Amino acid sequence: MSINLGDKITVKNYPQKLMLFDLSIRGHHPTYIRHLIEYWQIHKIPKNLEIVVSPRFIEAHHDVVELSQGDHHQDIRFVPITQAEEEHLNSRKSRLKRLSRHFQEWEIFCKYATNLRPDHCLIMYFDTCQIPLALGAKSPCTFSGIYFRPTFHYHQLANYDRTWKNYLQQLREKIALKRILANPQLQTIFCLDPFAVPQLNQFPKFPSQPKAVYLPDPVKLDNFKPIIIDDWRKSLQIDSQRRVFLLFGALTARKGIYQLLDSIASLPADLCQKLCILLVGESSIANSLDSQITEICQTKPIQIIRYYQFVPESEVMAYFQIADVVLAPYQRHVGMSGILLLAAAANKPVLCSNYGLMGEMVRRYHLGLTVDSSQPQEIAKGLIKFLEIPNPLEICDPVPMQNWVKQNSASEFSRIIFEQV
Repeated sequence: MSINLGDKITVKNYPQKLMLFDLSIRGHHPTYIRHLIEYWQIHKIPKNLEIVVSPRFIEAHHDVVELSQGDHHQDIRFVPITQAEEEHLNSRKSRLKRLSRHFQEWEIFCKYATNLRPDHCLIMYFDTCQIPLALGAKSPCTFSGIYFRPTFHYHQLANYDRTWKNYLQQLREKIALKRILANPQLQTIFCLDPFAVPQLNQFPKFPSQPKAVYLPDPVKLDNFKPIIIDDWRKSLQIDSQRRVFLLFGALTARKGIYQLLDSIASLPADLCQKLCILLVGESSIANSLDSQITEICQTKPIQIIRYYQFVPESEVMAYFQIADVVLAPYQRHVGMSGILLLAAAANKPVLCSNYGLMGEMVRRYHLGLTVDSSQPQEIAKGLIKFLEIPNPLEICDPVPMQNWVKQNSASEFSRIIFEQV
């Protein structure tokens, strides 16, 4: 059967069923699913979409789930795994538990792919499948995946640590990828790292077309609604004479928050009087942070404001608009971060780790300043530079910055995925 959609391409073999699989509930995961649903509905894609998620996703993201509800959205359906399956999943708190969880998630994926019988499946967090697939795991259907954190090419990026540990990690990853990319069930790897794609396509001798495609990390510009910045700052009780440095997202040790707080110790008092650190996001280490923050505020004339809560998508851009500088002092982070895109969309400079893909993107698109974020004194130098110049925007270039944002639109992200799957 063939259906013609006016100016759109002719789609054959209708109906078809696509399954999305994603058991993560925070960060980019709900946003990506939202973008795909909205694109699906706008372009009236004549397929059925089954979205397999955690039961916690249904509870935490009503706004995303509601996009699929109503009589005119019968082609989209959320399918939560059972509560028992969710409770049985290991945590990710240790390397061994993460490894075990990867096999558990693959088993759940296979179960739902078998029961729902999709024509194709998109695994939204492909990194978790690497070890099962490298060891020969089979899928009930053809599949594609979004690959977030390749590291096999990091020796080609600036500020790389050439250690035996990193060399062995890259070697293991290359061996695994060669096996994975030779899997005849694998259709496409969507990779968020543009520097990794050419090499991914050179690994195996492909039986057909190359399987790695660059996927932009999306930012949705229509969420960028101007706000009255002074009103927001007053509501957060930010002193009017201070510059606001925003650290946004899950406030964990890997985000460099401890190094950031340690860096304040070396700041002179006159600069501390100009500085407001705004911490926004859920935190599992809130008690530890509060203890250190209390001590800092007793010795330095600094303002540190804490908002340890999940921020709904409709409010996210407001925090970036009220900031003067966005902080991303991540610790040896692998892969991209949507924080860079949100900062660029709000036309705000970043103080970022100089490591890996994030550091490379900041340098290439002139997004701000990079430092060795493992060293508190280097973070302090970055803070001082931003506090001493008349305008923090002097450190970035808005032209390449905004060009980069346009390249990473939500519609382009979705278009690339649906064209390939």
